[in-house]
Amino acid sequence: MAVKTSACLAAALLTQTTAAADAFAVAGQPQKISVVQRGLRGAAASQESAAPAGSWASATAVAASVAVAAAVVPRRQRKAAKLAGASMVPNKNQRTIRDAKTIVCAGPRLPEGRKLRVAVIGGGPGGASCADALAKGGCETYLIERKLDNCKPCGGAIPMCMVGEFDLPTDLIDRKVRKMTMISPTNNEVQIGRTLKDDEYIGMVRREVLDNFLRERAAENGATLINGLFTQMRMPKSEKESYVLTYNDFGDAEGDARKGVKKTLEVDVVIGADGANSRVAKEIEAGDYEYAIAFQERMRIPEDKMEYYKERAEMYVGEDVSPDFYAWVFPKYDHVAVGTGTVVDKKGIQKYQQGIRERAAPRIEGGEIIRVEAHPIPEHPRPWRTKDRCTLIGDAAGYVTKCSGEGIYFAAKSGLMCASEIVAASENGTRQITQNDLMEYIRKFDSKYGPTYIVLDALQKLFYTSDAARESFVDLCELDYVQQVTFDSYLYKTVQGNSPIGDVMLLGKTVSSLVKYNTSKVPEMRQLA
Repeated sequence: MAVKTSACLAAALLTQTTAAADAFAVAGQPQKISVVQRGLRGAAASQESAAPAGSWASATAVAASVAVAAAVVPRRQRKAAKLAGASMVPNKNQRTIRDAKTIVCAGPRLPEGRKLRVAVIGGGPGGASCADALAKGGCETYLIERKLDNCKPCGGAIPMCMVGEFDLPTDLIDRKVRKMTMISPTNNEVQIGRTLKDDEYIGMVRREVLDNFLRERAAENGATLINGLFTQMRMPKSEKESYVLTYNDFGDAEGDARKGVKKTLEVDVVIGADGANSRVAKEIEAGDYEYAIAFQERMRIPEDKMEYYKERAEMYVGEDVSPDFYAWVFPKYDHVAVGTGTVVDKKGIQKYQQGIRERAAPRIEGGEIIRVEAHPIPEHPRPWRTKDRCTLIGDAAGYVTKCSGEGIYFAAKSGLMCASEIVAASENGTRQITQNDLMEYIRKFDSKYGPTYIVLDALQKLFYTSDAARESFVDLCELDYVQQVTFDSYLYKTVQGNSPIGDVMLLGKTVSSLVKYNTSKVPEMRQLA
C-alpha cells in the first residue's frame, strides 16, 4: 500500500522533529543506539505507551505534544536542514560524529579483470532499482527473483517525484489521481485535492507492470536476471572469502519446471530485497518485526462506475473495515483495487474485507472479482539491517511507513541509496567493500527518513485507536492547510516549510476535534448514517 491522505495531519508535522528524531540525525553515536531502536523498531516499550482506545484525554495530550513540537523548531533551522539534506539540525554547540575529521581507507583492490560481485535477492522496486544502479556503476550484478510473473498486493500509488527521479515512462501510470475521498466511520465524506496544481497528481500503477519494467531495465544495463528461488547462504569466514548462495534455477529448460535446478553462486556482497518474509534477513539473524496482513481484491466494475474513479481514490476508516489501519478503493488501468489491512487481528482479515465491500457497495455494485491477493507488510524496520557484507533494503528491511502504509518509493529509494554507497566505496566495482560502507547507507537513510517513520507511527497510535478518533482525523483533513502540506510532502518527498500560525491553528483544531468526537456517541451516529 502506498501513502494516501491517511497522513494528512502527519504531513503537517513532518517538517518538524521531536527529541526521538535526533537519533536519526546523529546516527552512529553509541548513546543514541537505544533511541534509534525504539524509534524504528517499534519496541514494546513504546507500544505500551500508546493511548488505549477510548482514552480521549490521553489522545488529546499526544496530539498537543506532537503539534507543540512542530512549533518549537525555528524556521531558520528547518531551512538549513533542507539545504543540507539532513532531517534535522543538531544543536550548534554540540559536536557530532559528522564533525570528526577521519581518513577512511578504501578496501583492498580486487584482482585485475574482476569486478565486485553483488547478488540482489528479490526483484521488486527496491531490488530492481538497486541492481540497475549497481550494474551501471560497474559492479558485476545478479538479480535473483522467482515470481517474474507475479507481484505482491499493493495499492500501487507512487509520488509524482518518483517518475522523474527514477526516469519512469509516463505510460506506466494507469491513473493520475487528483482527488481523494476520505470516508469516516459514520460515512462523513471529505474531499481532498483542492490544493493540488493542475500538473500535480498521485500516480497509480500495477505492480506487475512497474516491477517488470524496472527488472528489464536493470538487465539492459548489465545486470544478470535469474529466474530462481534463493534457498540458503553460506557465510564467509574471513574478509577474503565469498558468500556462496544456493538457489533453484527455474530458467533452465532442462530442469524440472516445478523444482528447478539447484545451483550455487559466489559473490562478494549480498543485498536482501526479498520482502517481509526475507530469507536473507533470517540468514543474517536480522531479527523479527511486527507485520500487517494486506488483503486486496481486483474488481472490474461497470464503465459508468469506473468513470467515477477516473481521477479519484477512496480511503475508508472505521472499526468495521480495519481495527488499526484503513481500507481503500484505488483505480487501476481498467479496474479498481479494493482492500484492507490489519496488524492486531490478522485472522479477521476476511471480516474486514467484507466490511469494505459493504461500505463501498454503492460504487462498486456489479463488480466482478478478477484477482485476489494477500501479503504480509512490515510495520517497522528490523532490529538489524546489516551484517558483514550483507544488508537489507525495502520491505526486507522494514521500510513501510505506519499510518499511511507507503512502501514503493521507500523501497526503490533504499535500493538506490544502498547501490550508490557500494559503487562509491568500491570505486566503481574495483575494490572490496566492508560492513562500514553498508552502514553508511543505513545511516543516511535513517537520517533522511527516520523522522517520517516516528511521526507517522505516533499518529497511527493517536488516530487509529477508536472510531471517535477516526472521525476527528477525517474532520481535520478538511483543512486546506493540512491538505497543502500533505500533498507537498508526499508528492515531492522533501521538507516543506510551513506556517507557525498554521501550526497553532492546527493544534487548536486537533484538540477541539478530539474532544468533540470523543464526547459524542459515534456508534449511534454510525447506525443513523
